[in-house]
Amino acid sequence: MLSIVRVLAAPCVAISFTLFERPQADQIAILIFAGAAATDYLDGFLARVLRQESAFGRMLDPVADKAMVTIALAVILSLYEFDWPVVVPAVFIILREGLVSGLREFLGDVKLQVTRLAKWKTTLQMLAIFLLLLRGALSPDASAEPARSIIAKGLEYLSLGAGSAGLLLLWIAAWFTVVTGWDYFRKGLPYIRAKEATTPTVAAAAETRD
Repeated sequence: MLSIVRVLAAPCVAISFTLFERPQADQIAILIFAGAAATDYLDGFLARVLRQESAFGRMLDPVADKAMVTIALAVILSLYEFDWPVVVPAVFIILREGLVSGLREFLGDVKLQVTRLAKWKTTLQMLAIFLLLLRGALSPDASAEPARSIIAKGLEYLSLGAGSAGLLLLWIAAWFTVVTGWDYFRKGLPYIRAKEATTPTVAAAAETRD
């Protein structure tokens, strides 16, 4: 149920920017994202404690994570006006997630073990996205009263700090993403070769028919 909540929450991060003005949209989006990210750890903890693991949950959990990360990164690319320091790591992350999903679908019943490094990768991605969304959420409202200018100035510094930290973590997360993606393909290569060896070629199939 918590994984389903994450899947449903993922598009709501983007939809909030179509329904509300900024910075209210940023604040709503980060609340949705943070709440959904928290369920990622909560559902795993509850599944282990209550011993309620299921095949459906194991299938849906990585799908929910990828939906959250991909949609949130698409939103961030738009918010940061496709500036190259954001585009480069985001593109590598999105590309890797798509390729690994295709690899898992091709391998079918073969389950590649999730490494600790891959779990750190997901954590770094979530934290980087949170900080990048926080930059907009902390941006002072343009309609704020002059008397609140000191608070607005403080929020501006916090906003810039969150954005810088988020950008740094996004690059680190992209590096982890590439490394773990290569590790998945390295582990999956023997299974791919085994499938190729057992799959008849067109010429062999024709000879069999003859």
